[in-house]
Parts: sequence; structure tokens; C-alpha cells
Amino acid sequence: MSNQKVWFVTGASQGLGLALVKKLLEKGDAVAATSRSAEMLQSAIGSTSKDLLPLSTNLGSPESIKAAIAKTIETFGRIDVVVNNAGYGIGGALEEISENELLDSFGINVFATVHVIQAVMPQLRKQRSGHIINISSIAGFAPACGWGAYAGVKFAVMGLTQVLAEDVKEFGIKATVVAPGAFRTNFLTSSSLVIAENRIDDYTAVHDSHTRYASMDGQQAGDPDKAAAAFIALAENENPPVTLFLGQDAYDRAQLRIAGLQAEMEQWKALTVSTGY
Repeated sequence: MSNQKVWFVTGASQGLGLALVKKLLEKGDAVAATSRSAEMLQSAIGSTSKDLLPLSTNLGSPESIKAAIAKTIETFGRIDVVVNNAGYGIGGALEEISENELLDSFGINVFATVHVIQAVMPQLRKQRSGHIINISSIAGFAPACGWGAYAGVKFAVMGLTQVLAEDVKEFGIKATVVAPGAFRTNFLTSSSLVIAENRIDDYTAVHDSHTRYASMDGQQAGDPDKAAAAFIALAENENPPVTLFLGQDAYDRAQLRIAGLQAEMEQWKALTVSTGY
């Protein structure tokens, strides 16, 4: 019996998604990889392997997502691992962000993730196996000044995945949410990062935060190839975690957030427990 896994990866033409697809093909796994343009995706990956299925997919369209899942099953016969990697960052004080900017961010970062899950679940339930890996961010657990909307979408991905893991357990399906820190990809460039068009000068701390993050581009401590190796190790583990922080910076920020929450809970315990009959 072949040990080859079939992967379905969104947002595969750049960043962590591209690094993962390349490593999977080197490993000998089969990959259905989505991007807005299959041609650009093929060029970025630089492979014509029979194990690669490049898919032009509009993640804003549930029908396009369903078609991509169906094509993957038709081509490879099954799906073993789903990686919801597509997404982008958005910065701005909540007062600055327009409704359309907010809707677009939730559309790709949250709704597309849900639509992929809804489209693939019938196949995974039929198989009684599979692993869904949703990519959140350390911002979905320990957010930073100036990134409220981004924290909102990534908190949503964290929460829905943690419940998903419980919902699908009875089918032998696993779910993990990964919260990466900063990796040396193009995430901090204009192709992956949106700043609210409406700028309110009063928000100096918010704008200073944006400048600080932009200056990190090309200096991030995380290695995308090592992140890809971590995703593969995660999928090969029989008992994967439901939540995985990825990167030393993510681990450190999470620890600080946990310590802060514990201290705040104790400080306000008397008020917290004062509401019972």
C-alpha cells in the first residue's frame, strides 16, 4: 500500500503555502494547490510533476471551491490533508477600517476557510479519515496594537477550528489550528498586507505599529522551509495537537499572553465570582 498522501492546499502561489507545496512534491506526496491563476501557480512552483494539480480557484466563490475539491477527488481519488493557508493581513484602528475592507478580510480569512471545510467534509466523512489544518496567526491569540480586524479574523479561525476538532472526532478526522509568528515570506509586502485607506492622524501608536512591522520585512526569524517541514510532521502524527504555535516568537508571545490573562483573572476574581445566586 502506498504511503503517498493527497494534500489540498489553498494560497499556494506564495509564502508558507508555496514552501509547503514544494516540499510535499520533493517528498513524493500528491498536491492539489489553489491560486487565483493556475498558470502563475505552476510558474511559482516550477514543477510539472504528475503529482501536482494546479487549480485556478476563486476563494470568494463557494461554487469555485466545490469545483476544486471535486476535481481533486476525481484526479487523486481521495483527500488526506487540507491546509487552509490563504489569507492576508489588514492593519488599522477599527475607526479607520471601512465596512468593505472588513468584509473582504473576513471573506478570505474566515468564510473561505469555512467553505473549504464544508466542501471537503462529505469526502472525509466517507473515508472516515483526514486532517484539516487551518492557518491562523499568533495575532489570533496575542494581538498587537493596530491590527484589530486582523486579530478578529484570526481569533475566528482559532475558535472555529477548536470546535471543529470536537465535531469531527467521531469520524476519525483530526483538526489543528496553527498560529505562526513571523516567517520570512512576502506577508509584510503590499501583495499580502492591506492598510486601511482611511487614515486618522490621531492614531499615532497604531501607525507607529504599522511602520515597525513593515520594517521587519526580510528580517523575520522564521524559516518558511522549516515551517513546511513542521506542517508535514503535524500531518504524520497520529495524535496531533488541536492548537500549535509555530516559531519561537509565537511561543514567547503566547506565554506572555497566558501569564497576563492569569494575572488579570486573579486581580478581578472577586468581581468575576460575585454574580451567582
